[in-house]
Amino acid sequence: MSNRLKDNLNSKYLEAANSLTSKNARRRIVAYVESYDDIYFWRTVLSEFEDDKRFFEVMLPSKGNLTRGKKSVLMNFLEGEPLGRDMIACVDADYDYLIQGRTHQSQKVLESPYVFHTYVYAIENFQCYAPSLHNVCVSVTLNDHRIFDFRDYFAQFSEALFPLFVWSIMFYRNGNYPKFSITDLNRIADPGGFNVYNPEPSIANVRRKVRTKIHDLQRQFPDAKEEYLATKESLRTLGVTPQTTYLYIQGHHLFDTVVSPMLSKVCNLLRQERQNEIYHASAHKTQKRNEMSCYENSLQDIKVMLKKNTGYMSSEQFRRVQEDIRNYLDQK
Repeated sequence: MSNRLKDNLNSKYLEAANSLTSKNARRRIVAYVESYDDIYFWRTVLSEFEDDKRFFEVMLPSKGNLTRGKKSVLMNFLEGEPLGRDMIACVDADYDYLIQGRTHQSQKVLESPYVFHTYVYAIENFQCYAPSLHNVCVSVTLNDHRIFDFRDYFAQFSEALFPLFVWSIMFYRNGNYPKFSITDLNRIADPGGFNVYNPEPSIANVRRKVRTKIHDLQRQFPDAKEEYLATKESLRTLGVTPQTTYLYIQGHHLFDTVVSPMLSKVCNLLRQERQNEIYHASAHKTQKRNEMSCYENSLQDIKVMLKKNTGYMSSEQFRRVQEDIRNYLDQK
């Protein structure tokens, strides 16, 4: 039996099973996600909508062959019958949201009433939501001293990258992406060396690389101005602003190459600051040693704390995800 047929039968089975349960029993809704990390994120999203009438079970698309990823979710459930009222798919938006139905996959993600996406590129972009990064540093170091303005940095980073990001979306919409791929964009979106007390050179480095690449693309595509301007305006209507571009670039690149190294440097300084306070405190050696040991045992791993970060829940993009879930439940 094919996976598609099995999943259509599973969807019908869940509906039938729910219809046979007691009127007072809670309805079970299965939510399929792409990877292990997505389970925690979508559990955070869906928990708000559980009550005495329904609950969600978040799981990977297959327990039999351990297949993961967006294609696995979509190929299993979108080719043929829709998922169904008791079986939904929750996926990263990637570029599918911004290219607005230019591919078959994008159409399915945007049009299916049972598929929900992140609006930002991926869950990692939410985890790296700039207004929440100071809180991540506090959770890692237990030091609430604000030594770096993450909001301002990522607004500037986004403004530097935005003109080239428009080219990227334009090429993925018109099918010309081999000329300028997401991988190409990632290389340019790498700030390089970063100094907590002097971050401007890293932004200037991004601006320089962006200007160089745009000049190259303008030379290769001299007639693209009208299409470029239309794409730029379209992105604005979809919620992408020059100050929020970082939320729409590849999530793993943002998480691993940009944010994690930055937080590592900020957190190292905050740790040193706290350790110096303990060292210089007016206390005897044994008390200092015990205090230092207690502090160091309380420190947390940066990437673990980033993955557990839920500060994005105040963002406009997250509220749109919630609204989609709310509308789906209201129509059931």
